Amino acid sequence: MDDMMPMPISQTGHKKLSDELSTLEKEADDLRVRVAEAREMGDLKENGEYIYGRQNLGFVEGRMGEIRGKLNYSEAVDCTESTCDSVAFGSVVTVLDLDTEKEMVFQLLGGYDFDLTSNSISLQSPLGLALLDCAIGEKISVTVPRGEMNLKVLEIAKSEFK
Repeated sequence: MDDMMPMPISQTGHKKLSDELSTLEKEADDLRVRVAEAREMGDLKENGEYIYGRQNLGFVEGRMGEIRGKLNYSEAVDCTESTCDSVAFGSVVTVLDLDTEKEMVFQLLGGYDFDLTSNSISLQSPLGLALLDCAIGEKISVTVPRGEMNLKVLEIAKSEFK
């Protein structure tokens, strides 16, 4: 992974991951204490508290490893510094679906902090890649899992968060 480019992440997304890691580290410490106490109770094969505690600890430690990997392989970028000349990381893009005449608004973020429920999409997605570097008025055609989309870029705005 050393020769690969770091994935961009918004400063907000980076803080969110860092906060989650901090919370999980505290939870892991508590779980380690509870597992150690349960271990002292005797027979481990029938000790539900020990078995459940080990399973939870494994899940928490796995998630911590995942978050550490994301944080180590990412670069925090201030989304408010994006320009409005062309679509870039952090841009809020309004597009018109030329087939349905519906307007849609997306924010382009990195693979570690996009969230479809808040209309943000990954730069690495087919739609994100197609929109990258587009200018206002530009028309694109992109193949997505549900088929072909024909879009026109109507507006490009800066992100409101970092």
